[in-house]
Amino acid sequence: MTLQQLKYADAVAAYGSISEAARRVFATQPTLTESIRALEEELRTAIFTRTARGVSVTREGEEFLASARQILDDASRITEKYTGKAVRRAQFAVSCQHYAFAVEAFMEIVRANDSQSYDFTLRETVTSEIIDDVARHRSEIGVLYLSRRNERAISKILRKEDLEFEELFSAEPHVFLGRNHPLAKRKSIAPDELDAYPYLSYEQGVENALYFAEEVMPAIDRKKNIRVRDRATMTKLILGLDGYTVSSGAASKMYAKEVVAVPLQIDDRIRVGLVRRAGAPLSTVGEAFAAAIRLRAVGA
Repeated sequence: MTLQQLKYADAVAAYGSISEAARRVFATQPTLTESIRALEEELRTAIFTRTARGVSVTREGEEFLASARQILDDASRITEKYTGKAVRRAQFAVSCQHYAFAVEAFMEIVRANDSQSYDFTLRETVTSEIIDDVARHRSEIGVLYLSRRNERAISKILRKEDLEFEELFSAEPHVFLGRNHPLAKRKSIAPDELDAYPYLSYEQGVENALYFAEEVMPAIDRKKNIRVRDRATMTKLILGLDGYTVSSGAASKMYAKEVVAVPLQIDDRIRVGLVRRAGAPLSTVGEAFAAAIRLRAVGA
């Protein structure tokens, strides 16, 4: 196995085509094809499946490529350190529930990255896809929460996928309201006081089991429900309809002028944390993201 073979495999996965990968890495198509064949033969596993439309990565291939990319990143950092030339774009992907503090941590690592080029991905998505993204190596880190309602089910899924949960912080549930909402100046709010207002929650797609909900108080407990897909829409509806949602009390500078968080009178805790592959070290960028998000969790 050589670094060149790892580079070829990474390129094929990135472009989904042998011919396009060959063009991008300045190799002939037969050379690249033979290199991948020899690599798969050496590993005794199929990294790719070939179809008429191109190639796709197998589950075993996703696991292999995650390790291969770490090796390529390390080799690139060594080369850049001693030659001053970047030979590989820094790569990082994170999948998270709709947390503004996670977006702020992501922006921090982008600003701090001194590579001449990079390829970063931030996926705000549904809970089941967060777990699947990390398990299938599409994302290095996931960000989600556990509570009394979902902890048993989510923890069982994480163990099955060989993933681990690292708690960042634990907080009491808060009601997020517009600053002009009739209840915005209350010191705390009881659930039944919210019955007159629309409850905003995130749609979970086909995986709509209660334990996948992003909110500690599921929609089935509420009389007026509106489900949305993205955070910007939720914020607009909170402000425009005197709506509300329930989350941790983690403050965000992004919405501090528009939204307030008031403690909810409910016997539960929200444990927000990182999901990662069990026993696998984080990349340099992954460590930086984890550090950035931990700092934001301190004041939560």
